[in-house]
Amino acid sequence: MSSIIKWAPFFEPFENFDEFFKDAPMALTSKGGLVPPVDMYETKDSVIVETTLPGADPKKVSVEIENGVLTIKGSCERKTEVDEKNYYRREIRSGQVFRQITLPKRIEDDKAEAGFENGILRVTIPKSPEAKAKAVKIDVKNTD
Repeated sequence: MSSIIKWAPFFEPFENFDEFFKDAPMALTSKGGLVPPVDMYETKDSVIVETTLPGADPKKVSVEIENGVLTIKGSCERKTEVDEKNYYRREIRSGQVFRQITLPKRIEDDKAEAGFENGILRVTIPKSPEAKAKAVKIDVKNTD
């Protein structure tokens, strides 16, 4: 008995690429650094970027905006008493953290603020006045 294989006219080598990283809390860079996942969304007045940095010391986290790119650098440390352990799994990562995100245009980057609570870094960047949504009432005239 042979199994049925779905025919696909085009080979999709990266079809399940996102699924591979879906459950990973942090990815690794080619140099061994950590790339934390981010959420970026907007409110009426601001653009918000949130990322998890478990084990990070807020004093050792650097947040900068330059040319419309938000850069987060720091280190996540995990202190263990015993270096040699017989691990069944080892998934908790520690080391240097680096992430860059291109921000939407029309923000006031010089007024950005960052806060750190319960392992989550939250960067709030106000929108410039012209970027904020505004309603414009248009009078409809009868042309009859």
